[in-house]
Amino acid sequence: MPPMRPRFALLAFCWTALACLGPASVWAQAGKAAARGTDDGRAPPAMAGATPLPASVQAALQRAKLPPSALHLVVLDPEARTPRLSHQAELPINPASLMKLVTTAAALDLLGPTHTWRTQVFVEGVIKDGVLQGALYLRGGGDPKLTVERLWLLLRRVQGLGIQRIQGDLVLDNTSFDLPPHDPASFDGEPLRPYNASPDALLLNFKSMLLHFVPDRAAQVARVHIEPPLAGVQYPATVPLQSGDCSDYRSALRADFSDPQRVRFGGAYPAACGERIWPIAYSAPSQYATRLVQGLWQQLGGQLSGQVRLGKVPAHLQPVLQFDSPPLAEVVRDVNKFSNNVMAQQLLLSLSAQGATPGQFEASRQVVQRWWRDRIGGEPPIVDNGAGLSRDERLTAQDLARLLQWVWRSPFMPELASSLPLTGQDGTLKRSKAQAAAHLKTGSLRDVAGLAGYVDGAQGKRWILVVVLHHPQAQMGRAVLDAVVDWTAEQ
Repeated sequence: MPPMRPRFALLAFCWTALACLGPASVWAQAGKAAARGTDDGRAPPAMAGATPLPASVQAALQRAKLPPSALHLVVLDPEARTPRLSHQAELPINPASLMKLVTTAAALDLLGPTHTWRTQVFVEGVIKDGVLQGALYLRGGGDPKLTVERLWLLLRRVQGLGIQRIQGDLVLDNTSFDLPPHDPASFDGEPLRPYNASPDALLLNFKSMLLHFVPDRAAQVARVHIEPPLAGVQYPATVPLQSGDCSDYRSALRADFSDPQRVRFGGAYPAACGERIWPIAYSAPSQYATRLVQGLWQQLGGQLSGQVRLGKVPAHLQPVLQFDSPPLAEVVRDVNKFSNNVMAQQLLLSLSAQGATPGQFEASRQVVQRWWRDRIGGEPPIVDNGAGLSRDERLTAQDLARLLQWVWRSPFMPELASSLPLTGQDGTLKRSKAQAAAHLKTGSLRDVAGLAGYVDGAQGKRWILVVVLHHPQAQMGRAVLDAVVDWTAEQ
């Protein structure tokens, strides 16, 4: 019997169906706009002239105890040069994850919506009677979505070549990206948060794992299961149950992840929590790929006489198998709907990865700068990692509005607009209290909260909206963002 396919879920929820913007006429409007675009393809400049804030927005600011100086705002007709509403739109700000709009728009334009990434398999030796008499190589091409489910398929296809035993090493080649050392704790001191995972040319399952807890009241324990299978990593099969509410089950467990080979729990699991899943980043990210490939190969019944290690494919070998990623348009949806940081960084790095030239952050930043000057015009934003997980990235609300106006006229407007979360329905806006229908990217850091995208207005009108709160208490101003969205929808 062939091995069963694992049922591991994509870690979408770790990153705090394609939807349309609205009636079909919106796409027709955008098509007409594209036909009327400026001669050089750039969006017409959005002027930053300040306008009085609506009373509902002022009231929301007062309730949140935030000053008007915390607010940066543009409401713009996609066809207009002058904004309907503007407030501090010309001042540079940290956009947080709104920077993903720049990265995904550049990727769609430069790579194309159908672009795919390719993971290649090489063999060194003869395959005979189910045995590869030599090494097997996997070379990553920067696939942002090589999840455990898709890695399982790739390894099954390797077995489909007639390989059940590798009489040598299984070598992982991630040299398609040239990356500096990465400390997952450097941004906010939270190295086990999946959003701090680092990019990799052979990025596997976002370098993360899921801890499943299922209470068994009869046995007074919670059963523990960890996915995906990581070779050499041990964990207890159960933890004790405890009474009380489910206010903070993670602290109650007193988990210890300091040893990459053993997960320990010094506490208990609250029975009131029911079944829970705890996503975490693996504590030794440099070991993640080798442990996952070995664990999954063994789970599939594969045998290995050597070791799984990092290395480089010999120049004389030719690929025997190629495994393509989903198209860029699908990847962009995951990046924007769920604000996936490491996937956004994969996109940025891919902009400078050409042939034998590895992708590098600095080279990719230069690509984005040239693209911005050519397509949008004016001074480009300051890009760090392209995901917004940075203290250094800068642009203005006006910059974002002009970008969204250019996207509105572009051939890939449907792909980018439908990749944005829909208010109150999916992605990072599933819990939004805004009453309007809108597709909006979210941005959030400790001192930043923002939205940017397209809002359905009155009588079929569409608006471009960019609203950002930049203040130490920005996270207290979610109602301010909702008030701006709802005001825009009334126009």
